[in-house]
Amino acid sequence: MSSALKVRPRVWIGLAIYLGYIAVVFTVQLASGVRYDELGESGSNLFFGAGLSLIIAAVLLAITTTLLGWWRPAVFDRHRSVRWPIIAPILMVVALVFNLISTDWAAFDGAFLAAALVIILVGFTEEITTRGLLLTGLRSRLGEGWVWFVTSVLFAAMHLLNATGQALGATLQQVVFAFVAGTVFYILRRVTGTLVWAMVLHGLWDFSTFALSHGTPGPLVGIGAAVNLIAGVFGLIAVAFVIRGADERLAAGGGGRP
Repeated sequence: MSSALKVRPRVWIGLAIYLGYIAVVFTVQLASGVRYDELGESGSNLFFGAGLSLIIAAVLLAITTTLLGWWRPAVFDRHRSVRWPIIAPILMVVALVFNLISTDWAAFDGAFLAAALVIILVGFTEEITTRGLLLTGLRSRLGEGWVWFVTSVLFAAMHLLNATGQALGATLQQVVFAFVAGTVFYILRRVTGTLVWAMVLHGLWDFSTFALSHGTPGPLVGIGAAVNLIAGVFGLIAVAFVIRGADERLAAGGGGRP
């Protein structure tokens, strides 16, 4: 993909894409008539209540990114940060493995498994929206500390939509956890120099959580939750070292890697 940008990055463009993504996902999910707390009941609920909106959003985001010419700055950093903070994403991978080990796979039928696999698309849609296109827009004006904070806050705010079918207290807890997870995904982007691995981890994490909610979880589920908590705390500490010395501000007409 060409490193030349067709449209100069602006903060308002990144925010408009973010709001547009929320509008598309919310509208499609609302039209399905499936509440958030009903997604795990069947493959049909999971697909029409979540998967379909992700497919539509993924297509629209790919078209938008291409029209803007933002693929390179959205997916690649010019420089990688210090390496050791990757411990946070590694711990999240360990927690993910415990989620999969604890999943009641006997409760799955083919339809639910297929729908759950579609959920992996969330790794592309939410990452390219927040830590991709929104991040690109923010880097045209803001320092990297603000870029991390704003993208993580707005990523967390996305999850407020779940209050339409979930208790408010549980939703607010999910928002806090999403901010922490968003920080870990941001660290993974900065350490590896690409958004691709954050997309993969994010998609597999959401797959594992939906899989875990279907049926009766195994006895090791608590270990996964504990390891994920440790990953988040470590990430909140390590992110300062990832931001320090970052030189990712986009100059006028600037792109990703030279």
